[in-house]
Amino acid sequence: MISATNGKPRVALFVTCLVDLFRPSIGFAAVKLLEEAQCEVFVPSQTCCGQPAYNSGDRPLAKEIALQVIETFSPYDYVVAPSGSCAAMLAKHYPGLFAHDPNLASRAYQFADKVHELASFLTDVLGVESVAASYGRRVTFHDSCSGLRELGIAKQPRKLLASVKGLELVEMEESETCCGFGGTFAVKFGEISAAIAERKVENIEAADAPVVLAGDLGCLMNMAGKLARDGSQIEVRHFAEVLAGMTDEPAICAPSEKAIAR
Repeated sequence: MISATNGKPRVALFVTCLVDLFRPSIGFAAVKLLEEAQCEVFVPSQTCCGQPAYNSGDRPLAKEIALQVIETFSPYDYVVAPSGSCAAMLAKHYPGLFAHDPNLASRAYQFADKVHELASFLTDVLGVESVAASYGRRVTFHDSCSGLRELGIAKQPRKLLASVKGLELVEMEESETCCGFGGTFAVKFGEISAAIAERKVENIEAADAPVVLAGDLGCLMNMAGKLARDGSQIEVRHFAEVLAGMTDEPAICAPSEKAIAR
């Protein structure tokens, strides 16, 4: 076990692949928020949560990855991810991967019980009521599918955003409707994904807010890509960056073809 030296909760941050590769500032914002909430934060060496393999039907690879994650993160009191989709993979789908192996299933359930999405952990577990950030802008909010439907993440980020000095939240129509990303869905069903993204962007623009926030980087990148292709000036950010007062970083843009090729 990882021993705490000061009585603070020992929280391991599951950074996520997309945050690590495309938007590390979200990870730094998450660390800041957790430390301000009196947590002792660790960032263990880590890899993917296994969601791409799981969604593609490659159960053996997904189980192999899951075992690595469980082994790495089990020593900590809590595991927190700034992503509803990755948190849902860890908390909701890992136990099912090992349903036919009683020993591993028990381990997976014990691990899943300590996994939380960032906003939910701050509000539902730690009881955080407010943050000290300022952000004098109108924003709208997209509810990511996995966070909303698998983890019940909706009011938690809004509660914290309501405490940000100067921020005005304007709800868009169909905030709970998919943005079209869906991980491998956007690759396998590109035309359908593009049509869904177009409707989402219409609702974002109709909200008449210069900033759109969400809690999953995959969704944010997908929406940013569509907005950029349309020539929109709407900024796209993870809510953690606003809550942590770390908005000096340029708004999220879709990764270039060159970046993807690497």
